[in-house]
Amino acid sequence: MKLLTETYVLSNGVEIPKIGFGTWQVPDGKIAYESVSMALKNGYRHIDTAEAYKNEKSVGHAIKDSKIPREEIFVTSKLHSHIKTYEGAKEAFQKTLEELEFDYLDLFLIHAPWPWNEMGKDCREGNVEAFKAMIELYKAGKIKAIGVSNFSPADIDNIIEHLNFVPHVNQIAFFVGHNQSETDVYCKDKNILIEAYSPLAIGHALKNPVVIKMAKAYDKTPAQILIRYCIEKGTLPLPKSTHESRIIENGQVDFEIKKSDLDILDQIDDDPRKWN
Repeated sequence: MKLLTETYVLSNGVEIPKIGFGTWQVPDGKIAYESVSMALKNGYRHIDTAEAYKNEKSVGHAIKDSKIPREEIFVTSKLHSHIKTYEGAKEAFQKTLEELEFDYLDLFLIHAPWPWNEMGKDCREGNVEAFKAMIELYKAGKIKAIGVSNFSPADIDNIIEHLNFVPHVNQIAFFVGHNQSETDVYCKDKNILIEAYSPLAIGHALKNPVVIKMAKAYDKTPAQILIRYCIEKGTLPLPKSTHESRIIENGQVDFEIKKSDLDILDQIDDDPRKWN
């Protein structure tokens, strides 16, 4: 699982492991603790959590109990989507550090450009205020890199225009059938790394007949094809599982997909989340 030790380099020179272990929808307590522990035991060195996931405490405990030096594990958390003030962002970040029992974070993101229960709301001013606080924390050495999640090019332009700071990362839903080409091109042009959450489309993409056929041809699982697709597209996948066998499988993507096969996967334009 060599790829688990390989890194991308962010625009500020910080190295970030090419595959992360996601913890979205992993409940706090025993399940989150054991999942993160299994990921670390099996070579993952990049763990992704968020205040909204309500599992930061268990994630932090698993990292501490792993006995792996803190500096060898890249940890991301996110500012709750409804927090759109300077002071609110500062307070939330401190709460995240306390939950994780860390004294710094590797990456901190604004979770969304709007509150999840008010999708599409104009929060441009609030995003600037929240990111201004994050820039200060970054410059103070409390965060190694800062970014956004679920942001469109226009949302990112708003940050750049008001703060003269280009986010290091944009974490978005990115998978076969939903590769967000406009945002992808924009971020690559700005040297913003795209992190691909839900690389399996919450499991739906595993049912795609093209993916299944390709997996057989490569002697891989559909999950491995989907995760490798994200790597081939220059993004950083964040697969998650609570089963050790799948955690291991998801990290075994040290192979290449031929360009002709990538073109086939690119042509799948039906978002698998809509499938039954």
